[in-house]
Amino acid sequence: MKSIKDLDISGKRVFIRVDMNVPMDEEQNITDDIRIRAVLPTIQYALDHDARIIVASHMGRPGGKVVPELCMKPVAKRLARLIGKEVKLAPDCIGPEVKKMVEEMKAQDIILLENLRFNPGEQKNNDDFAKELASYCDVYINNAFAVCHREHASVSSITKYAPESAAGFLLQKELTYFKKAMQDPQRPLVAIVGGSKVSSKLEALENLLLNVDKIMIGGAMASTFLAAQGVEVGNSMVEPDLFETALKIVKAAKEKKIKFYLPVDAVVAREINQKAETKVVPIQEIPSDWMILDIGPATSRLFQEVLYDAKTVLWNGPMGVFEIDAFSRGTISLAHDIANCYAMTIVGGGDTDVAIHKTGETERITYISTGGGAFLYLLEGKVLPAVAALEESEKK
Repeated sequence: MKSIKDLDISGKRVFIRVDMNVPMDEEQNITDDIRIRAVLPTIQYALDHDARIIVASHMGRPGGKVVPELCMKPVAKRLARLIGKEVKLAPDCIGPEVKKMVEEMKAQDIILLENLRFNPGEQKNNDDFAKELASYCDVYINNAFAVCHREHASVSSITKYAPESAAGFLLQKELTYFKKAMQDPQRPLVAIVGGSKVSSKLEALENLLLNVDKIMIGGAMASTFLAAQGVEVGNSMVEPDLFETALKIVKAAKEKKIKFYLPVDAVVAREINQKAETKVVPIQEIPSDWMILDIGPATSRLFQEVLYDAKTVLWNGPMGVFEIDAFSRGTISLAHDIANCYAMTIVGGGDTDVAIHKTGETERITYISTGGGAFLYLLEGKVLPAVAALEESEKK
């Protein structure tokens, strides 16, 4: 797969697909611009080569309709401030007005297209939509790792029509770090998997069993593993139809001599509420009308010990309902422990990056992925469709 550095982009029209799907408050103020900052090196590289830059992103899930609250105006303002240049916001993502703007571009001009998902052709991977997007550029650059697991027009079909295609620095960085962790890791390789459902992480868990030395399970999905082993977990969220699968995963880990860790204690409450009464109990003593909402202090200490000799750590998914302070200590403790361990640490997906930012440990993590679904897709051992499209475009 080619890099932007492999192509001659000097003075050319360069279409850079990014992921600037940033969180905003009710007044449309950006509350976290980490995704915008992550793509700046690629845009700056294009500027340094006097390219005419067309930037495109989606925002939210407007369902192919124009939703004013999801327009790209706040992003254009923030990008302009960060890059130190004017960023012109196009009135749409395709159409005669956009075409005219593109034709009038000069070297180092930057245009940000309106939300790609305002057009139904984006999520339908429509060829005509992709062809029109491609008509604006001489070079197409995919720098949107977070949507590379989607077969959408701006990351998939567009590569068939763009004269040249390549990966941006962020996409390359994401794939390089993941390859290091999964294909040629320093060992022990420890995987930490949390989140709410086993069903959403099943393929990832099965694939991890082919590579890792240790697995730690937390979050609500741990309840399913515990219940499958006969532990009474009260009103905790479980997936009874996956009990047999959970037992098979534990058995497979044992056969492969992979250390498999589950919580030994938990923070429990009767309801998911900041004001709810909470208590810490051993896993074997969960009251029948209470539910597990976080790992307990003994589990945090256990997981800390497991990480002591780790050389590579992959973390996906929180240890509890960390959005509520009363149930966030397990996730926060784990974030600090990962930051403190002497290992290559890769964090991504399932709001795990949010937890890292919340703890202030961002600078001490080797790599924080910008993708949730895409990160999980890689954990499952799959080839990202958008990456496959880029590789296929090289055969043209």
